[in-house]
Amino acid sequence: MNQNYPQKIGILGGGQLGRMLLQAAANYVVETYVLENDEHCPAAHLCHHFVKGNIRDFDTVYHFGKNLDAITIEIEDVNIDALDKLQSEGVRVYPHPSAIRTIKNKITQKQFYKEKEIPTAAFVITENKAALAQQAAFLPAVHKIGEGGYDGKGVQVIKSEGEFDKGFDAPSVLEKMVNMDKEIAVIVAVNDKKETAIYPSAQMIFDPYLNLLDYQLSPADLPQQVLWKAEAIALKVAKELNSPGLFAVELFIDKNGDVLVNETAPRVHNSGHHTIEANYCSQYDMLWRIMLQYPLGNTDPILPSAIVNLLGAEGHSGNAFYEGLDDILKLENAFVHLYGKVQTKPGRKMGHVTIMHRDKTELVYLSNKIKHTLKVVTKGS
Repeated sequence: MNQNYPQKIGILGGGQLGRMLLQAAANYVVETYVLENDEHCPAAHLCHHFVKGNIRDFDTVYHFGKNLDAITIEIEDVNIDALDKLQSEGVRVYPHPSAIRTIKNKITQKQFYKEKEIPTAAFVITENKAALAQQAAFLPAVHKIGEGGYDGKGVQVIKSEGEFDKGFDAPSVLEKMVNMDKEIAVIVAVNDKKETAIYPSAQMIFDPYLNLLDYQLSPADLPQQVLWKAEAIALKVAKELNSPGLFAVELFIDKNGDVLVNETAPRVHNSGHHTIEANYCSQYDMLWRIMLQYPLGNTDPILPSAIVNLLGAEGHSGNAFYEGLDDILKLENAFVHLYGKVQTKPGRKMGHVTIMHRDKTELVYLSNKIKHTLKVVTKGS
């Protein structure tokens, strides 16, 4: 255990993930620091010390972190070289910079899976659009830009040669399209002693237009053998990254019941929001346990749950107004999380609702009711 007390822990990024991480920090004696360019970001008012600055700038990140006991990220797009230097000088970095470096670029991430014999969709690397145009025999496929993509941006489905123009004129990965039955996420916690804890899998249902998570059910409905396989693969990903931290492994289950890794996030993740209310130890509490070097928590579910993402409604840009909020707050076992973003725009993540129920069929019904009742619009609309 580090002798400094309270420990000083920094977060690179001040979005909604940082906000929820700080809400969990209130249960511990810890001094929190946030680095973010926007002083009005969702996490700004919840930390002890807010520093305005660019998380991608070497000097900014290094000076922010050099007097801290530990540092973590809420987004991968950070200056990893600065984290390397901080780690070499004794600052604990969660996850290790080597893990962030592997995952940050989709190309190195896919090569990591191949090298470690972790099952994933077949892929080829394309340096530009000209190289992409040579891959007609590989279609249908999904083109993913190496760096800079997030929340469905930087991803294009290409089914025929006529769609090559939709691809990226930059180093990218072209993945063979999977005949997918379900998409799930498994979150794995790893501490400094290399002890692990696994959260029950969550099944993700996506908005086909925005390519964003629409709602999610946990635990996922999977045959026991498929579940064991998914957990074993997620655990292998986390162990091969050789780093403490929290890792959200997104997996495809194909029509044959085979399990393939899609992507990994080296941080708290959207697929774990429900754990705040629905599991004994939330993913956010778990990361604090890891960073403060406390024992890992209990990942068991209290009740089955679903998450509904609250996205800015089409045609609405401006000051956010939550239409139907009172009706949702009347629902039993519904928990509303608004991210504190003053401005809404179409498709922007503005919050989420977690709903808990013993009956999975009722969960789906309630999720759809929430989705169609609670709208993020502009005032006076």
